[in-house]
Amino acid sequence: MEYSQKGSKTYLVTIVMVAVIGGLLFGYDTAVISGAEKGLQAFFLQKGVNFVYTDFAHGITCSSALIGCIIGSALSGLCATRLGRKRSLFLAGVFFFLSALGSYYPEFLFFHYGKPTFGLLIAFNFYRIIGGVGVGLASAICPMYIAEIAPSNIRGTLVSWNQFAIIFGQLVVYMVNFFIMGSHTNPVFEISQGISTIAAGTDMWTVETGWRYMFLSNAVPAGIFAILICFVPETPRYLAMIGKDSKALHILGKINGTAKAEEILAEIKNTVSEKTEKLFTYGVMVIFIGIMLSVFQQAVGINAVLYYAPRIFTDMGMGNPMMQTVIMGVINISFTLVAIFTVEKLGRKPLLIIGSLGMAVGACGVALSFGHNSIVTMVSIMFYSASFMMSWGPICWVLISEIFPNTIRGKAVAIAVAFQWVFNWIVSSTFVPMFNLSVGGNNNFGHVFTYSIYGVICLIAAIFVWKLVPETKGKTLEEMSKLWKK
Repeated sequence: MEYSQKGSKTYLVTIVMVAVIGGLLFGYDTAVISGAEKGLQAFFLQKGVNFVYTDFAHGITCSSALIGCIIGSALSGLCATRLGRKRSLFLAGVFFFLSALGSYYPEFLFFHYGKPTFGLLIAFNFYRIIGGVGVGLASAICPMYIAEIAPSNIRGTLVSWNQFAIIFGQLVVYMVNFFIMGSHTNPVFEISQGISTIAAGTDMWTVETGWRYMFLSNAVPAGIFAILICFVPETPRYLAMIGKDSKALHILGKINGTAKAEEILAEIKNTVSEKTEKLFTYGVMVIFIGIMLSVFQQAVGINAVLYYAPRIFTDMGMGNPMMQTVIMGVINISFTLVAIFTVEKLGRKPLLIIGSLGMAVGACGVALSFGHNSIVTMVSIMFYSASFMMSWGPICWVLISEIFPNTIRGKAVAIAVAFQWVFNWIVSSTFVPMFNLSVGGNNNFGHVFTYSIYGVICLIAAIFVWKLVPETKGKTLEEMSKLWKK
């Protein structure tokens, strides 16, 4: 076979750009709830509903997609191994598309349009869980796909683009939600004896229609992704695992050039035997570190900010919470770029440690200033979010995609990402009750308590990285086997 001596960067970039649309959908689907959740809550609080829609029920509804994320990520290893990386991503795209349509019109076939019932609530959550399965698959397999395609010297940068796509997807949906809202306003709630009710004068367009359009908008990128993924190749490492060496060599040659392709394939063939290697072949520590990276990425509380940003900014007294959310999205994008352009220079560990300490400072700033100084609180939230985006946001995915040896990567990534979504669900479903906690008439107690906990967890995360996480900068995926054997 004839290839160019250096390979084609254009070919590589094209493949990666298609794959990262999965990351964009990941961000879009998980953040769309931030703009829709108040309208959705008011929809199920309307008169005539045959059940009591509590704050707890709303927390479960807002985080129900995360149940699907847990399922999807847990199945990602099996899908990646049995179906391959490419077909698994196509399946994720189909789930995204079906979820967008179902969340827009959960009454389909079985319920009366616009009549909120307990059965309709179950149906809505079912469609959100389907989307979550797509997110779970994409969250595990997109970085795995990119890591297995990319040359080792730029792997960290390319995998970091997946996180950029996640944050860009969140920014896009913040802007889409903002334009969908237009001149309309979010509903206002009154709380009586612990039960929320719709306040008089609430803009009912948001309650009846607005939240539906927000969920429907996800169908456009989902459809594009499902179509485009059909035109990218399977990863060379997966092809080598299933005995299709000639196809693997062809793709490696197009990316890396003739001589390098043969060298890489030889390394892959020396390390891949996925069907015979057991999960703990390289010891418990590699699995433990992968799991804890995922746990800390969520336990620091970032998704409580991303999912409930408009609610937080409203409680701070901000005039236009949707606009503040868009501003936060722009800052998140900017600091994700910091990680992309420094991950191969500074390494993984320094960025994680610096980011953890920055988040601790931001979380403590929120805890100390909430209800006293809205400007300090705003700056602290932005600093907290920016610190995450330049560290744990992209770098955690880089490490999870590359830290495991070839022979156990599919299974190990699935376990690590499943833990990530479990803790995402725990943080997201507990945030509203914790945030609204009042002690002795002090309505700010919950705000202080919540962010103090997040700040402490950030400090523990910094210590964990410093003591236990190995530096993987510049190492090939095949070298991970040697690293953990030591």
